Amino acid sequence: MPRSVWALPPVAVLAVLFLHPLALVVQQSLTPDGGGGPFDAYARVFASPAFLDALGTTVLLAVGATAGCLLLGFTLALIIAFVPFPGARAVAKSIDVFLSFPSFLITLALLFVYGTVGMANGLVTELTGAAEGPFRFLATPWGVLLAEITYFTPFVIRPLLAAFSLLDSAQLEVAAGLGARPARIVRQVILPEALPALGAGGSLVLVMCLNEFGIVLFTGAKDVTTLPMLIYGKAILESDYPAACVVAVVNIAISVGLFGLYRVVSRRAGA
Repeated sequence: MPRSVWALPPVAVLAVLFLHPLALVVQQSLTPDGGGGPFDAYARVFASPAFLDALGTTVLLAVGATAGCLLLGFTLALIIAFVPFPGARAVAKSIDVFLSFPSFLITLALLFVYGTVGMANGLVTELTGAAEGPFRFLATPWGVLLAEITYFTPFVIRPLLAAFSLLDSAQLEVAAGLGARPARIVRQVILPEALPALGAGGSLVLVMCLNEFGIVLFTGAKDVTTLPMLIYGKAILESDYPAACVVAVVNIAISVGLFGLYRVVSRRAGA
């Protein structure tokens, strides 16, 4: 049978489960049930301060979390790969398990530790007798940033460990034999080999941070409104479905563009 025939069933399933609902979202954004021109909803949403604020917050949080994940992930991957310590192999394997955790679980763990009634605040109030503890950052953009860095850093560590495993150890030995200090070896030998993996992991984290909903919701950061949170508010709380569909189309366009960038970088990295 022709190969095109074998491709029909998965394409049909994809069209029914994904492309058709996506087409309905785009259609609702262009031809809302309440009437109006095809781009009236877009003009109304784009002129809204709430949308501009959500877009800026989403981009800032995603870029900040990605930068934090790259820095922390590169440091931890260096330690796991090149600093011998007991249990290094077990730690490397546990990263795969960590990747399977839902994002709200990490946020819930942070709430148990740093929440207003968490362990850290409870310890401080017991020791000092204060009415309230000092840790209140989880309900702020800094708390969302911490939770995203905590959750998404393993997505950077995994490709880095794979890249480090392919690194020729003779290069490190020659550099060390010539008197190069560890910092110079990292900068001139390890980092150039890790750049494709850093690009692949960073672009993937950026895409996921732009679409993250559970972390923002579970931290209780009421003043932090991202694009996914704005979609939820417009659709569920305000029943403004045309505006929700417009924001969703914008979010999808940004995500698809960044995912295309991720695929290009990951191919170059051999991922």
